[in-house]
Amino acid sequence: MSLATDLGTGLPLEHGLRTCLLTTRLADAAQCEDGVRDAAWTVALLHSIGCTSDAHEAAVLYGDDVAVRAAYALIDPSKPAELLGFLRSNAGAGRAAPARAAAFLAALGAGPRRPRAAFAQHCEVAERLAGRLGVGDDAAHALGFVFERWDGKGFPAGARGEAIPLAARLLHVARDADALCAHAGEDAAVAAVGERAGGAYDPDLAALLCADGGRLLRDRGEAALWDAVMARSPEGAGLHGERLDAACAAVADFVDLKSPWTLGHSRGVAELAEAAAWRAGLEEPEVDAVRHAALLHDLGRVGISNAIWDKPGPLDAAEWERVRLHPYYTERALARAPELAELGELGGAHHERLDGSGYHRRLRAEALPTSARLIAAADVYHALTEDRPYRAAFSGESAAAVLREEVRGGRLDAQAAEAVLDAAGHRAAPGRRAWPAGLTDREVEVLRALARGGSNKAIAQALGLSPKTVGHHVAHVYTKAGVSTRAAATLFAMEHDLLRD
Repeated sequence: MSLATDLGTGLPLEHGLRTCLLTTRLADAAQCEDGVRDAAWTVALLHSIGCTSDAHEAAVLYGDDVAVRAAYALIDPSKPAELLGFLRSNAGAGRAAPARAAAFLAALGAGPRRPRAAFAQHCEVAERLAGRLGVGDDAAHALGFVFERWDGKGFPAGARGEAIPLAARLLHVARDADALCAHAGEDAAVAAVGERAGGAYDPDLAALLCADGGRLLRDRGEAALWDAVMARSPEGAGLHGERLDAACAAVADFVDLKSPWTLGHSRGVAELAEAAAWRAGLEEPEVDAVRHAALLHDLGRVGISNAIWDKPGPLDAAEWERVRLHPYYTERALARAPELAELGELGGAHHERLDGSGYHRRLRAEALPTSARLIAAADVYHALTEDRPYRAAFSGESAAAVLREEVRGGRLDAQAAEAVLDAAGHRAAPGRRAWPAGLTDREVEVLRALARGGSNKAIAQALGLSPKTVGHHVAHVYTKAGVSTRAAATLFAMEHDLLRD
């Protein structure tokens, strides 16, 4: 997850790992208790797991949701000149001059409301996902403070001073110091931390880094970085059995939350692929691997801008090259953990084809095991039955016809495709469903539309209601689901499989 969020925030790979090592060493220098150091270890690795919660909105405003996060990491937003320079450079990036000017003025007009709302949903989603990953309560709580500041000028709540958990205050110094060091060097990073002490950072922690900053910053990038980080992991940090299942499902939702067009996609592919694996006669350990790899298969999507994923028209050659990288990113993010490397290879093969026409390795039939063929067929079928920004969803029959055409063309495996189609077409008709959290049928309709990015006005028009009535339904949904932001409500919907009719 740490490596994936490096991709999703546009920061140099292993930023999260370096931040983690620096955070724990800073905790040692501050003589923190073991519980604080353990929470800080987790917070440092997971501090950006809410980055997909507003990716679509960020791409609409800035043009590229990945690049803008990298740029924001280098500024002090409390300084008007730096904030204005950031907005001028990033609002409406890549668009014609009039559209850029309009985006810039819209950002200025929104003032702090827009970042406050964005960071609120980032933090709420981060806390929720962290709980599903099995982290401790202290770490999950601290993830709600990753954008706060010592002086109270942060987001979303404006917490100040020691009201901010110590684990988060350690993160603030280490995270920014690493990003600044990678951008401008050790001396510049130490100088910036010293200048921001008492503003962005706990002054005592900033002083510790500045006092010996050169050594701390140099040592954060040691060659055996992964091993150094793992050596400092809290006891019980491993994932096995049901905890691994839950973690893979959390990662799937983290990925799919990136775009309103992919909500629930990874879960749907995993469900189809697992059912197809049983039908294909795989043994239980192989079925488990298929399920886990299918949940993780699109992890690399977070490293590609929503300006590409949500584009309503055809992609150009450069955009296609970016798209072809996402299975590679999946594979590489999981390769660092020995226990997950095989799942990374399996999930990273979901766009490979038997005739060698796929990507990213252009593997041919002899290099693709049955498990990989099943995931590929499940991914094609499920994607076809979902709306995309450039086309409407296919019917089940039409999707099945496309899948069989891919078989006839020698690209997909016949047995794998038929196993997937059997899994997709032979389900018993469900009875009337009882919705979770006491939601009503109408509230589920509203939640589905809300998750897809609909405004109250648009939802009202689609459902034949008044905007005021829709507002009441949204409030009831938030209360029943125990959430306060659209992104967290969307995550709740995915967690409870509410996005499919």
